[in-house]
Amino acid sequence: MAQPTGIHARRAALRLLDAVLRQGETLDIAFNGATRDIRKFEDKALARAIASEVLRWLVDLDALIDSATKKPLPHDAKARMVLRMMLAQWLRLDTPPHAVLATGLDLLAGGQRRLAHGVFSTLTKRGDTLPDAPTLPEPVAMRWGERAPAIAAGLAEPPPLDLTLRDPADTAQWAVQLSADSLMPGHLRLPRGANVEKLPGFGEGAWWVQDIAASLPARLLGPGEGRHVLDLCAAPGGKTLQLAAQGWQVTALDISKRRLDLLKANLKRTGLKAGAVRADALKWEPKHAFDAILLDAPCTATGTARRHPDVLHRIGPQTIEQMAQLQAALLQRAQGWLKPGGTLVYATCSLERAEGEDQAGAVSLTPDPITRDGLPQGVEPGSAGWLRTDPGMLEEHGGLDGFFIARWRRDL
Repeated sequence: MAQPTGIHARRAALRLLDAVLRQGETLDIAFNGATRDIRKFEDKALARAIASEVLRWLVDLDALIDSATKKPLPHDAKARMVLRMMLAQWLRLDTPPHAVLATGLDLLAGGQRRLAHGVFSTLTKRGDTLPDAPTLPEPVAMRWGERAPAIAAGLAEPPPLDLTLRDPADTAQWAVQLSADSLMPGHLRLPRGANVEKLPGFGEGAWWVQDIAASLPARLLGPGEGRHVLDLCAAPGGKTLQLAAQGWQVTALDISKRRLDLLKANLKRTGLKAGAVRADALKWEPKHAFDAILLDAPCTATGTARRHPDVLHRIGPQTIEQMAQLQAALLQRAQGWLKPGGTLVYATCSLERAEGEDQAGAVSLTPDPITRDGLPQGVEPGSAGWLRTDPGMLEEHGGLDGFFIARWRRDL
């Protein structure tokens, strides 16, 4: 019997969800293995979309499933996982119920197949829907506090595609050519779903993909004018490209060969120059001090939940504490590599206080408060001169990632 069209994408989505929810892997790491037998770009994208929507709406999907069963299914039951996928396709990806059944039930056999058919049919006949915003897992909502409802609203949709331009003076020109919006000079925003490598300007290196929030730390260092900057934990290189384009002489340090290879490929594509160094920042010693240092530290990445909803389910107190200890050690080292009068910018793409405000409060340099200058309209620094963004901001424009950013100077 011929298999229904799209079954390979559904099987890949099931493998992705198993890797994230049972094995604790990230979506990005699990993706290549889960889609290894799929050739079409569209099918790979569908597998990722199904898995992402399940992770984004997991709490609400489970509530629907539980409302249609006499006894709750085990959390890790295959029937529950497949039902999550079926409901995500129907309620989030606008797949007709008959097509959902045709591809979903083939992932199950026997009693599980009959159970899934019955639950899905019950929910479709009732016309059930999802809330306007996903319900956050309770531990996550508690950590994010009073901003949790606004952040959840910002997670309801996958993010648009943000580009950073090599030359901000070309913003208007590229906005027209790519039919894009712009929230600040040097930034473009396109609808999600584009094949990036086929867009005008990719081959000539006129821009690179980078969320608008991720572009702010390098912007806060301003023009380089030939001075030396250290980009710590630099790969895959978006901030390195920015700094080079802003006129800095960049030393880009990272421990990962694979990620440094991506950075070098991006430098080649854009024609920008930087010195790439593979080393452990906790052991490396520079040959000279720097005029500026950008430490975009390794973190839990909970601020990227719009595109990586796996962080809602993988990240807990232990991981946060481990990351916070690493960040503190990196900050301590970075402070000693700064020239008198030099600037340090610290950033994490995390929504956790332990990785942001708590780290900044322990730095012994002189604060250099961030101001409104150079920030997108609607993004404001806090009273301490630190900047905190989250997915609940700029919602009318498509939102942005969650970041914490702080800046200091070493006294002369």
